[in-house]
Amino acid sequence: MNNQMNNSTTTQAYSAADLDFLLSPLAIRQSAEKILELTQAGQTHFHYHPEQFGPVVDYVIEVIRSNYPALEIPFHSRWGHFRVGDVDRVKVLENKIADLDALEKARTKLDLVITSVLLDAGAGNTWSYKEQGTDKVFSRSEGLGVASFYLFMEGHLSDNKAKPLQATAQGLQNLSAEQLRQAFQVSENNPLIGVEGRLSLLHNLGTTIAQKKDLFPGGRPGSLVDYLHNRYGKKITGPQLLRAVLDGLGEIWPGRVKVAGVNLGDIWSYSKVPGGLAAFHKLSQWMTYSLIEPLLEAGFELVDIEKLTGLAEYRNGGLLLDRGLISLKDANLAKQSHKPESELIIEWRGLTVSLLDRIGEEVRSKLNKSAADFPLAKVLEGGTWWAGRKAAKALRDDSSPPLKIESDGTVF
Repeated sequence: MNNQMNNSTTTQAYSAADLDFLLSPLAIRQSAEKILELTQAGQTHFHYHPEQFGPVVDYVIEVIRSNYPALEIPFHSRWGHFRVGDVDRVKVLENKIADLDALEKARTKLDLVITSVLLDAGAGNTWSYKEQGTDKVFSRSEGLGVASFYLFMEGHLSDNKAKPLQATAQGLQNLSAEQLRQAFQVSENNPLIGVEGRLSLLHNLGTTIAQKKDLFPGGRPGSLVDYLHNRYGKKITGPQLLRAVLDGLGEIWPGRVKVAGVNLGDIWSYSKVPGGLAAFHKLSQWMTYSLIEPLLEAGFELVDIEKLTGLAEYRNGGLLLDRGLISLKDANLAKQSHKPESELIIEWRGLTVSLLDRIGEEVRSKLNKSAADFPLAKVLEGGTWWAGRKAAKALRDDSSPPLKIESDGTVF
């Protein structure tokens, strides 16, 4: 990407190559590495403490060995949340779609997981979901996962009552705020952050599916599998899968930065990095990781998954702060709330990506694993995400992140 590009998205000329770059893991790593470099030079809101790197890696490995003693780790994805509380809800879905062919099973699972990921932004510290039938109570990502599973299973995302186990363009557009609140058990005593933001994402998804018939030929989120099959056959790389997600779903995000009329989603203006744009694509990569399992089941081969990055979210980023690998120059900033577009949050997220790369590399080295066998998707699932949660719980009873973020339900 041209390093002379500035923050303006209306007067600056961008080439197709610039756009390709911004919608790739390379852009995420470029801005993240620059933010680490700036931090080491004393030019961000954070200090970096390299002497804590080894202890943090050891902490992550301890969590990995505790969670997965045999080191048989699945990809970090939404599917784990559908199986929380020792209840394999995925089996319930699989039993209902057992007679479908492999591609239709994949479409159904993508319908579920794409909509679920879009509902996965931070829930806040007080919301929870009580599952009927088990009376188990779940909060945060697990609660959102279970709630979204039943939202889908009960047919709320389909416009065809005879085919409830699907999400359709019209069904998504028809979903009301009241339906979403009821499905997620939202009340005055059980508030959920960003209900309207989540609803707008699903509405925008429905609109996008209806418009982008090349990417969603079947009029469902899950028909992205048909686009992938038609374009790449049965062998797909991690960056190709991410690009399909970004091309297919970019228009659903709230208007932030646009290049050549293309909504870039989770990319933010930050003048200190090349081009003035810091890329993260957090939810899009979380979704990409979450598409892998059903694609593999449908007979696709996924390669170069290790080229995707770690996720710039508050569990991974919280691990860095709570375990002392980075620290705030001004401790009072931890007491204030910050918007996602603030320099502080952009820097925190950039440090998260750059340091996750380094943590992942050292974890693999100590476990004698290759990048292909043990990509970041497994380092995240086995260790850093859970280590971030464990570290938060040790310091704060509510397991809240170390920085307060003003979320609208569309970023974290």
